[in-house]
Amino acid sequence: MRIAVVGAGVAGLQCAGLLSRAGAELTVFDKGRGPGGRLSTARGDGWQADQGAQYFTARSKEFTEALRDWCTQGVAGPWPGRLVWLGDGEPEPVSDEQQRYVGTPRMTAISRYLAQGLDVRAAVRVGAIRREGAGVRLLDTGGADLGRYDRVVVAVPSPQAEPLLRDVAPELARSASEAVMEGCWSVVIRASGLQGLPFDAAFIRQRPLRWVARDTSKPGRPEGMVWVLHADAGWTQAHMERPAEWVADQLLGCFRELLPGANGALEMLRVHRWRYASSPAPLEQGCLLDETGRIGACGDWCHGNRVEGAWLSGQALATRMLG
Repeated sequence: MRIAVVGAGVAGLQCAGLLSRAGAELTVFDKGRGPGGRLSTARGDGWQADQGAQYFTARSKEFTEALRDWCTQGVAGPWPGRLVWLGDGEPEPVSDEQQRYVGTPRMTAISRYLAQGLDVRAAVRVGAIRREGAGVRLLDTGGADLGRYDRVVVAVPSPQAEPLLRDVAPELARSASEAVMEGCWSVVIRASGLQGLPFDAAFIRQRPLRWVARDTSKPGRPEGMVWVLHADAGWTQAHMERPAEWVADQLLGCFRELLPGANGALEMLRVHRWRYASSPAPLEQGCLLDETGRIGACGDWCHGNRVEGAWLSGQALATRMLG
């Protein structure tokens, strides 16, 4: 059985891995330069930073077991980061008692581990899925043929899944259209003069920021003062088409206001726009599968809006496809 998976994020890779181990012939397509999706790590001369997902937690038995394997394999580990709430007044410690984990030595280690043994074709944009007899045919955005397959898994953000599913699985497309996703501007900076802060990361109560983290506090990272700043979803949506330089200036200004000690040198290293970063109201189905069992969709927008949700969604779809 030949199966195509569109999207090499956590959901797509987990689904592809299970189907491959069950004997399917898998091809994974992704528009990025490599697997990972929002498990993304930016790198430059002497620095690195997780510019997408910042950490993950484990609540379900299944994902806890997978996480234990990742830790054993050395591709993930606990992050004992000191987290606070920041806004007006003094920092308030986060007291949710959640153990947070990260990929080691960077977030992309997890996706590369999940992609082992899979045929992942990077820098390929799937533009259309067409039914062809008992199977489907994939075309890229330029109309070039990507092959005929018995089944296809769509594991991309819901606004990108909907047009791919519209002609071949309209019911699935309608479900995908109901899973609204929000964006996030992400800025990576190098900061001096911030030694001795009583926290490593903070949830922000003051727009335009919603999160800041010293990436170098995470296990396996190089030493330094590299920080990641994430913008508030509503602010991001209002300024989605602004130039990256303008966005960086706004977020750096807010960072300086929150942390007076940040008046030292701040070097902007990377700006990235995530059009589809999270789903505030994900679907409850876990995954989507059409009546023929040949066309399915998965992602965190189907199952809980977290790294764990994406993993569980991919697992659920593979299980249903395997019957």
